[in-house]
Amino acid sequence: MWDSGAGWLLVALVAACAVAGWLGVALVRARRLHRRALEERGWLLERERESAARAAVEGERSRIARELHDIVSHNVSLMVVQAGAAREVLATMPGEAEQALRAVEGAGRDAMTELRHLLGLLAPSQSGEDEPHESELSPQPGLSRLSALVDRFAFAGLPVEVRISGAPRPLPAGIDVTAYRIVQEALTNALKHGSGVQAQVTVRYAEHYLRVEVLNSGPSVLTGDAPAPADQRDGAGRGLMGLRERVAVYGGDLDARRRLGGGYRVRARIPLDRP
Repeated sequence: MWDSGAGWLLVALVAACAVAGWLGVALVRARRLHRRALEERGWLLERERESAARAAVEGERSRIARELHDIVSHNVSLMVVQAGAAREVLATMPGEAEQALRAVEGAGRDAMTELRHLLGLLAPSQSGEDEPHESELSPQPGLSRLSALVDRFAFAGLPVEVRISGAPRPLPAGIDVTAYRIVQEALTNALKHGSGVQAQVTVRYAEHYLRVEVLNSGPSVLTGDAPAPADQRDGAGRGLMGLRERVAVYGGDLDARRRLGGGYRVRARIPLDRP
């Protein structure tokens, strides 16, 4: 009996050792799988961070490109038009030539001011602070500067009529500068591509949205004369594409197309009560 009991004890001990060994192997395997899962999760998180970083960089590059296009295209177009006008009347009307050259100088100064503002937002100050002092930066343009913008185009030879509908009120900064850029881009295109063109700017302050529309005169598409420039056909120009992206950020839409009766139309609708 004792031998039988010892045998059963020995079998139990062997079984216990086997179970313990199996549990040890299972524990090691579980730890290995857990470590592998943590490594894979860390790799996925790193990939997500890299993807988010790339998207942020691309978005910032796109924003910078739009800002630079708006600044350079608008001001250089004015400078070219005014310089050409000055050259034509330099010998016969020196007073008019001087005014045109002053307009060239003013457009150049405005371009430099806006470029300094843009670069100031992108680069830290030399003191090492994250943000430059506000006193060193001019404010971003907005609809409050619409009259000055229109006067510059009128002086460059593009008559502009402005209509304000509704009660003007303060707008979110991003929407304000976007509305300004819409008018600026549309008038710049009209000035570059039109001869004897007139423009009309309408800004409507509705309760829940802002509407901006710029119309300019020109040949009718029904006659087949003077086809639209490549950068204005169906709103495919770089500037108009950038504006469409700007407006979409705020949940709005922008439409740019030739008018059947002649000329071109740029129309944008931006919600003001988007959460």
